[in-house]
Amino acid sequence: MKPQKLVSEQFVPRPRDEVFAFFARPENLGTITPPWLDFQVLTPSPVPMARGALIDYVIRLGILPTRWRTMITSYDPPHGFVDEQLSGPYSFWHHTHEFIDKDGGTLIRDRILYVLPFGPLGAFFAGAFIRRQLDVIFAHRRKVIGARFGGGAVIDHAPPMA
Repeated sequence: MKPQKLVSEQFVPRPRDEVFAFFARPENLGTITPPWLDFQVLTPSPVPMARGALIDYVIRLGILPTRWRTMITSYDPPHGFVDEQLSGPYSFWHHTHEFIDKDGGTLIRDRILYVLPFGPLGAFFAGAFIRRQLDVIFAHRRKVIGARFGGGAVIDHAPPMA
């Protein structure tokens, strides 16, 4: 099944090293994740970020807490990193985090490729709902990031669901 795409960009008026350092601490994910998801990093802190690092989380999806394990498959400070799901709610999850110097600040770009479980049935029954949930999660995230690092333009890219 072809992956769905989500791309989100946000400019913040802070240096790339500072912004990257915040995102390179998995413990900060709880700060930018909506509170109603009851997100927790299960991997003992501090989590040493590097290629091959394994990070375990729990997140509430609906009424069920769901365990999620990712691996950092690429790590290039302060330019970016990639996390890929090893186990969790998706059949496939590949999240590229990019940090780009721009206009005296940093452009944060998230590119996610994902496939829902249960093949075409999962996409048919839950595809639109999951996409809306991801949009809400990233809207919350952009709001928190803007408050944390100073306002900044939000540039949404939502490629057509294919």
